[in-house]
Amino acid sequence: MQQLSLPLNLPGIYPEKVVWFQEILRSLGVRRSSNWPDRFGLSLRSWLAKQRHPPIKTLSLFAGGGGLDIAFHDAGFDIIEMVEFEAKYVQTLKKNCQPGKRLENSKPICIDIREFFPSPEINVDFIIGGPPCQTFSAAGRRAAGVAGTNDSRGKLFQEYVRLVKTLQPKGFLFENVYGITGAQKGEAWKEIQNAFKEAGYTIYVRILDAADYGVPQHRERLFIVGLKSGNYLFPYPTHGPDSPDQEPFYSAAEAVQGADTSDVEPGIGGRYGHLLTNIPPGLNYSFYTEEMGHPNPVFSWRSKFSDFLYKADPQMPVRTIKAQGGQYTGPFSWENRKFSVAEFKRLQTIPDDYEIVGNRQVCIEQIGNSVPPQLGRILALSILDQVMGVALPFTIHYLAPEKQLGFRKRKRQISERYAQKAKAAISNLRMTGQLFSMPAVSCLSQGQVVKFLSNDFAWCEKEVPNSSAIYLKYDLNPSCWMIEAQLEEKGQEENQFVIDIYPSWGHDEWKLNTRSVKLCAKNLDKQLFTALWKAFEEKLIEITGKADLVQLSGYYQYTPRINGVLTFHPKLKVDMFWRVVQCVVRGIGVATQLSEQAIALLWGVSAEEVFSYLQYLRSMGYEVRNHNTNPQITKGEYLIPYAFPTLTPRSVQLRKSLG
Repeated sequence: MQQLSLPLNLPGIYPEKVVWFQEILRSLGVRRSSNWPDRFGLSLRSWLAKQRHPPIKTLSLFAGGGGLDIAFHDAGFDIIEMVEFEAKYVQTLKKNCQPGKRLENSKPICIDIREFFPSPEINVDFIIGGPPCQTFSAAGRRAAGVAGTNDSRGKLFQEYVRLVKTLQPKGFLFENVYGITGAQKGEAWKEIQNAFKEAGYTIYVRILDAADYGVPQHRERLFIVGLKSGNYLFPYPTHGPDSPDQEPFYSAAEAVQGADTSDVEPGIGGRYGHLLTNIPPGLNYSFYTEEMGHPNPVFSWRSKFSDFLYKADPQMPVRTIKAQGGQYTGPFSWENRKFSVAEFKRLQTIPDDYEIVGNRQVCIEQIGNSVPPQLGRILALSILDQVMGVALPFTIHYLAPEKQLGFRKRKRQISERYAQKAKAAISNLRMTGQLFSMPAVSCLSQGQVVKFLSNDFAWCEKEVPNSSAIYLKYDLNPSCWMIEAQLEEKGQEENQFVIDIYPSWGHDEWKLNTRSVKLCAKNLDKQLFTALWKAFEEKLIEITGKADLVQLSGYYQYTPRINGVLTFHPKLKVDMFWRVVQCVVRGIGVATQLSEQAIALLWGVSAEEVFSYLQYLRSMGYEVRNHNTNPQITKGEYLIPYAFPTLTPRSVQLRKSLG
């Protein structure tokens, strides 16, 4: 093992009763209080500047908003160039490279890394950075599939490797989401490891949680440290149960204390905004699910991203801050409002005096894409110690290669604790009279009502461009909800088709306060088919408070809670396409990835016809996925998640093509 600058003995690797983090703070003259990471960085930079060690010339790739650059700059690394493609991020870097700023004397370059060719004479000691992670992230897996290295963004790691090969630094630090290890059944991860090894580097790999290193945010990321020579060990956590001295986590409440909140208002508005108030801190939309014990569930279990309506727990680090998100993407404050940009900076340990350029969304984007500087500082210090031979004023304790950290196990324990918290909150709402049972619908009958269905599957009260009028009648009573639809004000007397909907076996209680649902069409028309489901969904939302049909049926990876049966008038001549729709409504060929041949057998059609039928289903509002829409789906296979149409104008899948 390489001789390190400070003694590395067994107590250092397996510390028992040490006070590591407090020792670091004392050495730097910093006291743990609100916003201590800012003072930590400044004090560290000041101490290292006085030591006058030789400059460590560092190249930053995929610099983004500069989180990793802040960390390494504070740790005495000279960031000679910061390569970033997004001009809006470069504006932030330029702002903070000015004299007296956090990245003083650094040089940002706005360029596509594929066009970046540094001079052969340039001397670089170290390289830092992490390529865009969307193709490997959890959000990517769910929203668009894990393309991994098949996606152009996933290939950007090759540019990182190219520059490592060209510049031959002593080492590098590569950061990415941990999903990178499982993408493409592990093939992408093998490719990345082999590429670095072929460049002449021994690599050291760990998944770390930022909260373990003094960040008030649980953020799991993969780190690779590559060295041309010597050995490397990752530092022990400074905070949490795995830290040598059991230093408490840096909580969200501690972090945001005193931060500017002038740019936010109470509440979050919108259709679901009012739901935030009753969600206990630490929970998300799942508070309003049957599995959490809510008597009037709005959502189905795991039907939303985990940050949907997520309210931060002030006594704990927050969950991962996302760079992109919608109106209901948390974390939200325990004060039932959005966090301010200044608070988000604190939760990411980005210094107060670091200026982020752009509107609120652009600022959050840069914050969410950054490596939290405090985590970066601890890693930078470990590299100073082990790789660069810089004597530090404190001992760093290192993890033995076989040492396992416990943050994954603790996540399961946290889930159990929050389930108990939800139970207590529901009980309290009952006691205070804030929770009421859903009223039964005694009888609701309406004469003819006109709605409009647009080409992008919007369901409107008034006529909009490219929309069709749908004439509806409702008869909702405890025995049956009946909805009738026709294309003309005065249509046929007899129904041309009927969709019967009822709870699936084992799910007798479906919170509708009626035994069954009948959707009746006076015309055999695909627009009427879609409109009937839209009308049912509208009444479902209005009467039960559920978010949509998906919440009634359940997320497609679980057994559906409802069944549907489509029948036609006995005298009606029905073509093969409608027989396919009949199969889909019954759930045949639904909720699983299937080849064209398998679908053909299930539907009783030829394999050559399957693709055209899938296109017809999309034209009726069905979500249909394949390799073109979701790259993780095997070529030649298709997925119809639900037995009913789910596309709306906001659907990501609406803007994708099957090919």
